[in-house]
Amino acid sequence: MEIWLNPACSKCRSAVEILDEEGARYTVRRYLEDPPDAEDLRGVLARLGLEPWDITRTQEAEAGELGLAEWERTDAARERWIAALAAHPRLIQRPIITADDGSALVGRSEEAVREAVARAGGEGASDG
Repeated sequence: MEIWLNPACSKCRSAVEILDEEGARYTVRRYLEDPPDAEDLRGVLARLGLEPWDITRTQEAEAGELGLAEWERTDAARERWIAALAAHPRLIQRPIITADDGSALVGRSEEAVREAVARAGGEGASDG
């Protein structure tokens, strides 16, 4: 499994603590240093079953600067949102956990992180 995180984020740190506590095998992607491109984002969105605006941190200053509150949330606008997330990775909700079974989730709660571990089988040491 892989976790996209920002080490400065308390939710991300909590998720890593849970993964370690559960003995989960995972890799870390510091997505601000190694930002996902549009293709990565499309893949994660498909796995999440969400749209790009669903994983956008609209309260960030960058969101205000881009005027995201005014953007349409339609199929026609989808690529514009993906391009914005690729160009401004700070706008991506975190942490995102992708499992080897093809599933993914936003691990903002302890329950969500434990669900990811359960899907992965919860065994093995961290690679992060």
